[in-house]
Amino acid sequence: MSLFIFQLALVLAMVAMAYARPDNVVNVALEDILLNQDIADDSTVTGTYSWTDPDGNEHFVKYVADDDGYRVLESNVVPATDAGVRANGEQGSFVSLEDLDDDK
Repeated sequence: MSLFIFQLALVLAMVAMAYARPDNVVNVALEDILLNQDIADDSTVTGTYSWTDPDGNEHFVKYVADDDGYRVLESNVVPATDAGVRANGEQGSFVSLEDLDDDK
């Protein structure tokens, strides 16, 4: 996965989360969005992205993307499960439909 596509996906994910607000009114300035990431020699990507909403609240997501997929390690915006379990990187990864096609 190229770095550009990965970064674009992160920005689109943040925009999608912002538009998921019930009132559909979002005014997040680009300068309020931060992305920090590290790419290891084995192509594992770890990082954080955060943004500040118009009310001044900071939201963040810490993640890892590796051979097991993209996983949220910690976040104050990703909801907990019905059982109250918060993201910790052990919840499983997001699977690409392309990966499912390769299994056939």
